[in-house]
Amino acid sequence: MITIRPATADDLLSMQTCNLMNLPENYQMKYYIYHAISWPQISQVAVDHSGRIVGYVLAKMEEDPTEEPHGHITSLAVMRNWRRLGIAEKLMTQAQKAMTESFKAKYVSLHVRKSNRAALQLYRDTLKFTVTNIEKGYYADGEDAYAMRKTLIE
Repeated sequence: MITIRPATADDLLSMQTCNLMNLPENYQMKYYIYHAISWPQISQVAVDHSGRIVGYVLAKMEEDPTEEPHGHITSLAVMRNWRRLGIAEKLMTQAQKAMTESFKAKYVSLHVRKSNRAALQLYRDTLKFTVTNIEKGYYADGEDAYAMRKTLIE
């Protein structure tokens, strides 16, 4: 059984480990700490029956006060043995709910590698995000990204 709950400071090292094991884009610990301090209610973790973190979503609110409130998904990862069980969808759903309840987010955005078919299927087909732009050379290795967006509050 998997439990989805808000991430805490105690979870940050396990979240970083999950990121390092599963994704090519990695972040320094200070980036995780910044998210946890600034928006503690948004990022979520998936925890197995033994208390081990098997997935996470690192999320934030955009900080430009001249724009309408909106969230951004910084990173999403699920450990390989736990994929295809709906965990990523549940993590994303909880993060979006926290964005609207805590910050009245109007929409949420994210970037995804053009080559990441599994993520594109999750975001576009399951979670109903739409592609708003292609950002050339977005990733450190030069790969393009789809900029995607989903309306949360009309």
